[in-house]
Amino acid sequence: MAEAAVEEQARPWPPPAGAYAEERGLFQLLQNMLEELLIHKPDDPIEFMINHLKQNNDDAPRICVLGPPASGKTTVKIPNALWANLIQERLSNVDCIKQGWILEGFPENQEQAWMLQSSGIFPRHVVMLYAPDTVLIERSGGKRLDPLTQEVFHTTFDWPSDPLVQERLVKPEDLSEQEVSKNLLEYHRNFPDIFHIYQKVLKSINADQPSVDVLSQVLTFVQTRHRSAAPFTPRILFFGPPGSGMSLQAELIAQKYDVVNICCGQLLKEAVADNTKLGELVKPYIDSGCPVPDNLVLKLLTERLSALDCLTNGWVLSGFPRDVKQGEQLQKAQINPNRVFFFNLPYESVMERLSQRRTDPVTGERYHTTLRPAPTQEIQARLRQNPKDEKGNIEKRLNIYYSHVKALEEFYQDAFYVNADQDPYVIFEFIESCIIKPLPCKNIRSL
Repeated sequence: MAEAAVEEQARPWPPPAGAYAEERGLFQLLQNMLEELLIHKPDDPIEFMINHLKQNNDDAPRICVLGPPASGKTTVKIPNALWANLIQERLSNVDCIKQGWILEGFPENQEQAWMLQSSGIFPRHVVMLYAPDTVLIERSGGKRLDPLTQEVFHTTFDWPSDPLVQERLVKPEDLSEQEVSKNLLEYHRNFPDIFHIYQKVLKSINADQPSVDVLSQVLTFVQTRHRSAAPFTPRILFFGPPGSGMSLQAELIAQKYDVVNICCGQLLKEAVADNTKLGELVKPYIDSGCPVPDNLVLKLLTERLSALDCLTNGWVLSGFPRDVKQGEQLQKAQINPNRVFFFNLPYESVMERLSQRRTDPVTGERYHTTLRPAPTQEIQARLRQNPKDEKGNIEKRLNIYYSHVKALEEFYQDAFYVNADQDPYVIFEFIESCIIKPLPCKNIRSL
């Protein structure tokens, strides 16, 4: 009986329940609540969790911007809190809880970082700016202070437009080259400890480049979500012109992650070959070369994607939908991808890849007149071109694809875009990274 109870507890969730939890972020919600409980240790955990849910602030940014003197941390201007207890008091205010916060220049050392942690302050993202010391010393020499407002300007990067402000600017007394060098030495001494504490949420960004580029990289980083321990079932959709390499990438993803590789065209052919009821309805269209009606394709796809292997292991689908109407039909059928990729390939590359393909009718082996020529003259002489690879037919297929792709891109707004004109394994690494990482958080309210 005890063994049976253990086995019962060890059973995985039914696939539909897992999909529901994933789509609505329940795993992440539970993880966040557990983290907050362990950090704050409330006397009444139930009441604490109710208040946490009411705050609805799990996506609010919590960012530390760190770096050596003159690295550009104050490009984002925020109140400058110096002590951990004052910071805790400020970050406990309603605006910080609901909208998030950016903490600049703190913590400066290991002890201050531990003080923040003991106060229950854990940044979700830590930006570490860096630049060569020579650049930082040079930047410090250009700083100017407005004694009236205490606002800091720079002779090169941030010079005021008001002539009156320009006249009263002075050079800060504590910014001599010796003082800056001393501060840099102190920073380099403390940096390894800070890095060790925050390494899982930290990204180093080169500050020795235009501020616009620095800001762009910072925003990209803080909009990402860190990998979660929650279970994840890939449901991947590929779009792309003919010849863009979707089939190869789908095959590589299926091999590595054991997801089910589904090509819509191949699925239709298999249904016909297996003499299924749907296959009998599809066969006349396949034989005549006419498009199969959407309702038949959707029935076939729904049946296949509802199979246990797809629900359990996930799937990668190509060849459907071809337009927004079909995409809406997928949605109504509760078939919702959690990763969408658009493959981009220039017209010239498409023509080069497809128009030069040849097949050996004897062996069935495929060749390419430039990339993979036939090994002998005898084989070369008997090679044949598939009619669909003739230039006119390729252009027809491209025209159909491009007539719908813009609308599909708007329909799937969280999609990733793949440069398909590069080495297949470079493409695979990019796709793999997008599958593994959580989707970016696009509604950061305080940025």
